[in-house]
Amino acid sequence: MAIVLITGSCGLVGSESSEFFSRKGFEILGIDNNSRRNFFGKDGDINWVKNRLKKNLKNYKHFNLDITNYKDLEKIFRKYKKNIKLVIHSAAQPSHDWAKTNIFKDFDINAKGTINLLELTKRYCYDAPFIFMSTNKVYGDNPNKLPLIEKKTRWEIRSSHLYKNGITEKMSIDDCVHSFFGASKSYADLAVQEYGRNIGLKTVSFRAGCITGPNHSGARLHGFLSYLVKMALDKKKYFVYGYKGKQVRDNIHSFDVVSCFWEYFKKPRAGEIYNMGGGRKSNCSILEAFNIIENLTNISTKRKIKKENRVGDHIWYISSMKKFKNHYPNWKQIYNSQKILEELLSKRFL
Repeated sequence: MAIVLITGSCGLVGSESSEFFSRKGFEILGIDNNSRRNFFGKDGDINWVKNRLKKNLKNYKHFNLDITNYKDLEKIFRKYKKNIKLVIHSAAQPSHDWAKTNIFKDFDINAKGTINLLELTKRYCYDAPFIFMSTNKVYGDNPNKLPLIEKKTRWEIRSSHLYKNGITEKMSIDDCVHSFFGASKSYADLAVQEYGRNIGLKTVSFRAGCITGPNHSGARLHGFLSYLVKMALDKKKYFVYGYKGKQVRDNIHSFDVVSCFWEYFKKPRAGEIYNMGGGRKSNCSILEAFNIIENLTNISTKRKIKKENRVGDHIWYISSMKKFKNHYPNWKQIYNSQKILEELLSKRFL
């Protein structure tokens, strides 16, 4: 049986990938050591996802391994070799705040872990496409230098600007504040490109914004929409950091993410980069997300808006997926922000 190796297999993107490719008939090798619990406490625990995958997917094998341990990873690659037809690397340390106080560990996970997987792919399954979940934080705070206009519930870019339909891959990743998380992911992003352009592996970096879905274990430091829904339904206060709560995020559903993976897998390219997000179809400010939740539930949400923003945090970020759509015209986006929030709420309330 053809194999898909997935790191972070119990996280949001990893679990969606496990289910998707299992339905396609692949055997799944899932690598996840539940490090999210160390990052975020019990809110980040994903053992419930692991148990569900092991129960529901008969072709799923789980490995409780650390991606920074090359020798442990090599045992898997050496055993399955060229039967591995695709590598999806979605494991990461995803928090700006955690990275700032754990700089070495953050770099080990995001940078060294990625190099380990690239080297093992090169050595044991060279022809397998390598999909890397990068981040729009590789652009640092450069998006904040765009000409933005403050409106009633959101910040917005000038309608005449080049990026009016979303930020493209042409934006510089240089000369800006990244956060330590953004810096470690930038190294990994560049390494993935280099293994494609220099060595010839079929690699891609998807520079994603806010990804969410029903499998998301949202926590205070990560998973904005999922955690916002959790706090609203538990009638607890949600803390907003800076920008009056008008900061804009484009939100993409994990299913739409994995359907991108499928299109790329069928026709892979070497050393590619693509911005990935909800785009103009699916975006909202934090204030607008509160409004949607209140309209759907009749719950009065509690929030506290602090003046100080997080370092490198984006004021306005909407992705352009024009490049990906040009290369893969069969991909279709299903979800918008309203539909995403309706689904998140339906799991606990509606």
